[in-house]
Amino acid sequence: MVNLEWYRTFKAIYKTGTLTGAADALFISQPGVSLHLGSLEAYVGYKLFDRTGRKMIPTERGKVLFNAVSESLSKLEEVEKNFQKSTEKHTPTISVGMCFETFQTTLEQYVSTLDFNLIISFGEYPEMLDQLDKGILDLIITPKKGNSTNILHEAFSSEQIVLVGGKNVDVNDFTDVLNSNDFHKVEDWLKQEKWYGTTGDMEHLFQFWQLNFGHKPKFRPNYIVPNLNSIIRCLKGGIGLAVVPDFLCKNEIENGEIKLIWEGKERLENTLYFGCRKKTIYENEIEHIKSLFRKMMTKPENLLI
Repeated sequence: MVNLEWYRTFKAIYKTGTLTGAADALFISQPGVSLHLGSLEAYVGYKLFDRTGRKMIPTERGKVLFNAVSESLSKLEEVEKNFQKSTEKHTPTISVGMCFETFQTTLEQYVSTLDFNLIISFGEYPEMLDQLDKGILDLIITPKKGNSTNILHEAFSSEQIVLVGGKNVDVNDFTDVLNSNDFHKVEDWLKQEKWYGTTGDMEHLFQFWQLNFGHKPKFRPNYIVPNLNSIIRCLKGGIGLAVVPDFLCKNEIENGEIKLIWEGKERLENTLYFGCRKKTIYENEIEHIKSLFRKMMTKPENLLI
């Protein structure tokens, strides 16, 4: 089944004569336009445009296809306009990508207050950057910046990656080993403990270990759980270690439910960015979501360690 958006993109290219013009008309990225066109050409089995300099010249088959679909697309667009007019208010839908833990800790509590529709997407950061560039997502929260010139990145906070443990972990024993400045002994001590990890992203542990010991950890966690928030809840049982972002467990540390074991020889920090496309029709809605994140990050109880 062909994607209707491919035809809409095809029509926009035909009308504007350029990929950039089509991207502007549809409020999506130029790579997204290219992807739609390439997918449609692969589907129909022939070229629809000849690329000459900056212009897109329709081929004979492209002209035939345009004549075949143009009237139907216009009717669908008219139906869409009439449908919007028949409703009291057109409610925009915003698609936002972030990690599951960030959503639970920040935006989740505000979802019911939003006056627009919201779709939350979870995934790996490279995938979310690609989806943002293609127009699938409208906003992402990420510690990594992409290379696309179509995306704006705005730093708004930071997270420190720390070693935490259950309340029954002997911190004094670890401190004695740490004070010896023998990091082979420090590493050996840590490896003797029970460790928690997640089924997906182990990057925090890898980065922390690389920074402090010069290599990736040479062991596997004892307990693999679904996500970082699951790790925090498991650590409340009293034993075990994990490497996590500080903002996820600040309250638990202050309440004595888990312990801050070590910040590392050097602080491992990630800058958090808002990522959005330069051109969007959802500026007000995106700015509202950004304001909620800023509000959360500046609350005294949520300030980063």
